Amino acid sequence: MVLGVVFGFDCGFGANQIQAGWVNGNAGSALLVEIILTFVFVIAIIGVTSKVENAAVSGLVIGLALTLVHILGIALTGTSVNPARSLLPAIFAGGDALAQVWIFIVGPLVGGALAAVVYNYLEK
Repeated sequence: MVLGVVFGFDCGFGANQIQAGWVNGNAGSALLVEIILTFVFVIAIIGVTSKVENAAVSGLVIGLALTLVHILGIALTGTSVNPARSLLPAIFAGGDALAQVWIFIVGPLVGGALAAVVYNYLEK
């Protein structure tokens, strides 16, 4: 809200959109990017928090994983990895951001679910 007052609500600040570049407006590529980035982030979270011995470094690992995901993804899709973070900015921005918000809801949900399944498989 504060950023909207400072920068204006029409700038789309914080709204994810398919950027020009590698995904080049391709919804399928953007969805794949979001699935992969969320998968990497969630598997890092599950892996580091699954053992009590990792408690001292879990915050650092999670923070660095999120940083990596954003460094890789911002130029491609704006990086969501969190549907809740994407929905409200898309509603405020409207237009393309709102039309494309499904990518930033479905991608993280699928990526997170895949990370849970893969981690459970690897732990057996």
